[in-house]
Amino acid sequence: MAARSRGREQEAETGTREGVEFRLLGPVGVWDAGRLLGPSTAQQRTVLATLLLEPGRPVPVARLETALWGAEPPDSSRNAIQGHISRLRRLLAPFPEAALTTSAHGYCLTVARERVDLHRFRDLVREAGGEPEPERAAGLLRAALTLWQGTPLADAAGRWAADVVAPGLEEERLTALERLAALDLRQGRHQEVAAELVALLGEHPLRERLVSLLMTALLRDDRRTEALAVFRRVRRRFAEDLGIEPGEELQRLHQAILAGHEPPAAAAPGGSHDGPSGGPAALAVPRHLPPDTELFTAREEELAALDRLTLPPDGSPVLAPCVITGTGGVGKTTLAVHWGHRVRDRFPDGQLYVNLHGFGPTHGLRPPAEAVRLFLDALQVPPQHIPATLEAQVGLYRSLLAERRMLILLDNALDSDQVRPLLPNTPGCLALITSRSELTGLVAAEGAHTLSLGLFSPAQSRELLTRRLGVDKVGAEPRAVDDIVSRCAGLPLALAIVAARANERPAFPLGTLVSDLAGEGDSSEDLDVFDGGDAATNMRTVLSWSYRALSPDAARLFRLRGLLPAPEISTAAAASLAGIPVPRARRLLTELTRANLATERTPGRYGWHDLLRAYAEELTRLHDSAAERREALHRLLDHYLHSARVGDRLLDLLHRVPLTPPPPRPGVVLARITDPAQSRAWFAQEHRTLLAAIRHAARSGFDVHAWQLAGACWGFLSQDVRSDDQAAMFTIAMEAASRLGDRAAEAHARVGLAHAFTRLGRDEDGESHLRRARELFAGLGDPAGEALCLIYLSVLMDRHDQYADGLALSEEALRLCRAAGDRAGEGRVLNNIGWFHAQLGAYEEALRRCEEALAIHRELTDLPGESATLDSMGHIHHLLGQYEEAIAYYRRSLAWRGGGKRALGARTLRRLGEAQLAAGRLREGGETLRQALALISELAPGDAEALRARVASLPDAPGTHPPRPRART
Repeated sequence: MAARSRGREQEAETGTREGVEFRLLGPVGVWDAGRLLGPSTAQQRTVLATLLLEPGRPVPVARLETALWGAEPPDSSRNAIQGHISRLRRLLAPFPEAALTTSAHGYCLTVARERVDLHRFRDLVREAGGEPEPERAAGLLRAALTLWQGTPLADAAGRWAADVVAPGLEEERLTALERLAALDLRQGRHQEVAAELVALLGEHPLRERLVSLLMTALLRDDRRTEALAVFRRVRRRFAEDLGIEPGEELQRLHQAILAGHEPPAAAAPGGSHDGPSGGPAALAVPRHLPPDTELFTAREEELAALDRLTLPPDGSPVLAPCVITGTGGVGKTTLAVHWGHRVRDRFPDGQLYVNLHGFGPTHGLRPPAEAVRLFLDALQVPPQHIPATLEAQVGLYRSLLAERRMLILLDNALDSDQVRPLLPNTPGCLALITSRSELTGLVAAEGAHTLSLGLFSPAQSRELLTRRLGVDKVGAEPRAVDDIVSRCAGLPLALAIVAARANERPAFPLGTLVSDLAGEGDSSEDLDVFDGGDAATNMRTVLSWSYRALSPDAARLFRLRGLLPAPEISTAAAASLAGIPVPRARRLLTELTRANLATERTPGRYGWHDLLRAYAEELTRLHDSAAERREALHRLLDHYLHSARVGDRLLDLLHRVPLTPPPPRPGVVLARITDPAQSRAWFAQEHRTLLAAIRHAARSGFDVHAWQLAGACWGFLSQDVRSDDQAAMFTIAMEAASRLGDRAAEAHARVGLAHAFTRLGRDEDGESHLRRARELFAGLGDPAGEALCLIYLSVLMDRHDQYADGLALSEEALRLCRAAGDRAGEGRVLNNIGWFHAQLGAYEEALRRCEEALAIHRELTDLPGESATLDSMGHIHHLLGQYEEAIAYYRRSLAWRGGGKRALGARTLRRLGEAQLAAGRLREGGETLRQALALISELAPGDAEALRARVASLPDAPGTHPPRPRART
């Protein structure tokens, strides 16, 4: 220990280090070999400082915006931050020991702590706290203090650095100076301490600990008169500036000097704990935590996380604050109290608790002054000794916590400013905070850890019900329990309320509760069942406490979000819903996220649980007019429809539904989709929301949006083989088109529905819809539409080995395409004709027809059609025994059929595997067939059985007589 301490002292005193180092304790900068390299602008220095406060941890963009511009960043803020990050990367590029990375959670600067002066300072101070030898401890503190080069973050931009971060850092410096002075006094350096403290007290004349140390130093240097004079000057200053007397510690020290006694132990921080009276050992041991619950359920991972977050590194006594965040009713207080009881042995000097009423039934926010006074009362400070000002009270409170190990639970905090005065500033004490807000400022300035409390999983929800209702009752009605779990959305408070209602009526089956939870479909009644009889157990009231704290614009967005029962929403969709620019929507969504009224599940996508949505829907019906609600929903549906059309046009499709929607409403923002990869990614992210939008559009009288939005999704659903979703969407589309009396829309919807049904193995239903769609197209005089129906009918014929019927349907489809002037359709039908000729053994005619088709596809740059024809030609060469030619054609076909065209790719993979087996490539062919089976089992399970049997047969007779492949859909 001693050798390590001396090494750390020498290391700090050398001033420079090998390699890059970062300085925050003064002007902000990057240094190498004693030379300042940058950054060159104040804003870049702010970004660098924010990243270095938490090296190795992602810093959200919102926190960087706050650091640079406060509560109202400009619309260009994100672009500006990206520019600053880019310039910082160039600055740090020569130094492999510093890595600036980007992730979904923000920007992260990974660098060793010892390369940042602030963290070297903290590590040295922490090490000094654990050093039993006073001289070595003093050396470590002295080495730590030499790292300071002036006012911290002195040249950073924005008020955040000066107003939020710097005061906390300065407090750390003063505390270290006080500890060093106390240690020096214990070693007899009275004159040196007195000389240093005179200058320091001139800068901080009302800091009682400095006054106490100076008086002690003067007294021990036989300068009793000067010590008394210091007290008189300070007493006068307290009276003039604050209107109060100095605190108890100074009063006791003054009386001791007057009586000619040695100062009590409390006057010398870091001194012995075994003084006669008045020291920390004389304080009361408060046990103020609320009662623990015997029914505490689950949260094992969260309890373990709290254990990890609150253990100091390397055995140091320094404990960073810990913030538990989460939405209302998720169990933050329950978890904090349970953990506090579980670890009370770690805090033998007591546990303090206060409800700060940040969110509650009234606006009675508890100010820090009231909370501090409660703590002073708990610590049994006589009323006459409590100072009048908040600053002095905080100083006394922190002095009483010095050299002790206590847990301070600050429950239900509103924001960082409410919490900051209540934080202990001595090692051994832990502040545990719960809040619905994220308290970003506390994380940035005080280095607080955060634990975000999520919803219960279904298994955890069942565990809670079992603990409260008993194994027999829960086991007797599993379906009812499943319904309760689903309806309560994983919110512990909702589950507890339902369990309490069940216990009130033990003779009633749980199915009765499920009926109550289901309601009558009126959102205003959805939350009525979640009423436990008082404000704290009324779901509507609990959620209202968070809602009331929102700004008016954020509250409006929260309400409007209840108009669509979808799992999540993008920033662009939220902007369209509210009719506001994207940067403004992003700021409001950030506000909702910080209030835990939304969750940013992935970057730019926000979700919430069902009970929050029900509450939002209830609020929008109460506060927003019917016209405003309809206009907002119209904008949102326009966003989805026009964004889907943009994405649909970028996909290579065998068929595209013709859509001509009116222009989007004013205020609609489209998703940014500029290439096929972005299109597929957008549809993959949004498909569940799009299905919800189609359903809601049909229920809300937006039938045109309902069928057109389904039509715009067909290409993605077909390529990605989401057949269940496709069937659901086109069922709704068909019903909407029927209500509109739009026969063309109904015909296209029936084709889309038939396509999904055939992939799901419902061939009879698919054929019925195709024949009805053909009738509708014929009545409309639409030969291209008729041809489309015949193409899909021919696929059904091929599936049932009715090749002659399939060829006849394809010949009729060719006639219709030529009559309609549909050149692309003509090429595709020619390919199908070639396919059926091959199935019937007419290989020369099959190749001729496919060559005609290939020429048309290349003329039109029709990549999907070309790929399908290459697949057919591979099949024909396979049947001719020309296996290597077949393999080459299949591979060329797969060049397009990969990526998002997995269904078509699976079928070509299957045919390629058979060709490889027939060519004697047994291992290669078997592996290809297994890949095809995996895809087909996932995408078209109705077609998987035959292939599964084929793969199972491979060891016996691999590839000798391949089965005849099926046509594509």
